[in-house]
Amino acid sequence: MKPPPAGTEFETGGEDMDAPEPSSVAESGFRTRKLCRHLRHFWWVPVLTLTLFVTGASAYILKRAPTYVSQAILWETEKIHLPESALISEDPQNYLGNQTELLKSGKLQLLTVKSLETGGMNRVPRDNHGRPPKVKVSVRETPKSSVVVVEASGSDPDYVQAYLDGLLTQYIQFKKELRKLVSGDTLASVSEQVLRMNRELKADQDALTAFEQSNNLAILQEEGAAAGSYLVKLQTQLSDYQIESQLLEAAALQAGFNDERTTNFAGIWADPPHESQAGLPAVTTGLQMACQQVGLLKIQYERLSKNLRPKHPKMIKLEEAIEEAQTLLDLYAKQSREQLIAVRQSLKMKRENVQTLIQEWQAKVVAANARIAEADHLKLNVNRTQNLYDRLVSLLQSVDLSRNIDQDALAILQPASPALRTYAIELMVVALALMSGLAAGLGLVFLLTCRDDRFTSSCEVDASLRDAIVGLLPEMKLERGGGLSLLESNDSRSMYAESYRSLRSAILHLPVAGERPKVILITSAIPNEGKSTIAVNLAGTLAWGGSRVLLVDANLRKSHLHELLGRPCEPGLVELLRQPDSLNRVIQPASGQQFAFLSRGNGTGHTSDLFLGQAFDEVLERLRQQFDHVLIDSSPVFVADDASTLAPKVDGTLFVLRGNYSSARLVRAGLERLHQRQSRILGLVFNRADVSARSYPYFDYAGGEEPNNELHTGVPRRRK
Repeated sequence: MKPPPAGTEFETGGEDMDAPEPSSVAESGFRTRKLCRHLRHFWWVPVLTLTLFVTGASAYILKRAPTYVSQAILWETEKIHLPESALISEDPQNYLGNQTELLKSGKLQLLTVKSLETGGMNRVPRDNHGRPPKVKVSVRETPKSSVVVVEASGSDPDYVQAYLDGLLTQYIQFKKELRKLVSGDTLASVSEQVLRMNRELKADQDALTAFEQSNNLAILQEEGAAAGSYLVKLQTQLSDYQIESQLLEAAALQAGFNDERTTNFAGIWADPPHESQAGLPAVTTGLQMACQQVGLLKIQYERLSKNLRPKHPKMIKLEEAIEEAQTLLDLYAKQSREQLIAVRQSLKMKRENVQTLIQEWQAKVVAANARIAEADHLKLNVNRTQNLYDRLVSLLQSVDLSRNIDQDALAILQPASPALRTYAIELMVVALALMSGLAAGLGLVFLLTCRDDRFTSSCEVDASLRDAIVGLLPEMKLERGGGLSLLESNDSRSMYAESYRSLRSAILHLPVAGERPKVILITSAIPNEGKSTIAVNLAGTLAWGGSRVLLVDANLRKSHLHELLGRPCEPGLVELLRQPDSLNRVIQPASGQQFAFLSRGNGTGHTSDLFLGQAFDEVLERLRQQFDHVLIDSSPVFVADDASTLAPKVDGTLFVLRGNYSSARLVRAGLERLHQRQSRILGLVFNRADVSARSYPYFDYAGGEEPNNELHTGVPRRRK
């Protein structure tokens, strides 16, 4: 059988470049299961870290001095509230926090130690550096009450009790001194402000008195009112003159006096005078009558001209009368123009005089108003300063009163109790050691899990690799000698035998195009993954099915197939490649097996170069014709280049990986190298699979138990 052309891939073992990447959910599940397996195998790591941490905590507890706790109680006393007094207030939201920090402050600690040294306690214990023992102070507020519990803890019970009493005494005294200091500063500041406001008030009052002495406010107000009334009268008179002037101009414009060329007034004064002509001088009355007469004569002339000729005596008489009336009209018009000019000049002079008077009286009104406003401003300053002065005096009295009143909100309800031994710190250290030790152990196991990329189940292989698994071989218990006996035709290890039969069926029924593969290479990424054992057992399984099988040992570097089969190492493949005519002499039957065996021969030097020659291709062609299946056991991919050289020449390759041993990184790199050499991967063989895993599909059926398909039930029943 010829190898399929390059690029042809088997449906089960070919590489699908468009295969989807494994989902993050599946990877998370695999990591969880791997973490559980690591916990089962490395259970001693959390136990060890837990032991170390607990031992360290025990040593710390034994070395540490015992702790004694003393308690005292403060409470918020009842106070008389004086509405007019200025009380010292604190922020209610941060009150407890402020008091806690004050009780823990270094200043109060120094004051307390000094008071103990000079007070009732004869001696304050000191360490080697002359420092007093440390006392830890904590403050907590009782829920739904105004009671505050103060706790002090230290190594000396007598000193702890005395220190807590002294601390509370110094705390109350410090609060009183601080209150006096604050109230004293406030009193001094307010007194200074009172003196300053007193000086300002006196200065404002003096300025108002001086103004009243030089100005009579009553007279100023009367003058201002009179000037305002007269100013209003003048503005009314000016408005009348302006209206009269406008009416005069309108009447003159209508009469035509503004146009000196106007000589015919008959049409202008034909109608009765309008309201706008009321301002014209009296001479315009004669002018009006003359215009009316000229107009009547002209109308009579036009009426007679319809029946009489121009030379008729009546017509001549009317023309003469019109001329006389026109002459009289011109005379009246001239007189009216002169009188109109005189009236205009008179109105203009009156307006100018009134405007001058208005300006003078406006200045008087402004001056009077300015003096009145100045007086009001001085009065306002006096009132404002007086109000501020009164408030400061009241505040001064309130501060002086509150200075002498005890305003302390907290008082000692219960003095320090006798110091008692407490084990809170010891319990906390033990609990912290337990949690830290357990967390450290689990963290180390988790770190090992993250760094361990070995395959633990077939599900991980399916999710990580794109090549299909064609064989799933269980992990079997080793014999006393440390090895595993080869598979026999009637082997009692039913689960083990069935897994190889399944692998045989997968090879025999691969969905491939054309002839089925005969020459199959069996390799792995690194040594000790079980490929040689798989090659022997698979050859026997194929032979038991009636096939002619040849097992070829092509691992020229390090092989032990001849030892497993009990056959000599020479002659073998090396001699065959050097002398292709010696095929029948080098092939030998496997001891106790039904297949033929071709050992490696005497391989020295660069024997892998023999696989590149024409002789190897001829040998493979002869083996295809003589046997139904030729299984070639080669060296691992990353041990020598033999497998990469053989893979393109055979019909297909079975890639072996071992559970809990094969690295995912190395397996991917090995498969990638084979794919780069145009190899055809028939599939993966997962060796030493965990039979207790849910992903393992076989179970022991030799004892006659009813089958329990995992695909249906999920949990197979196994024979113990």
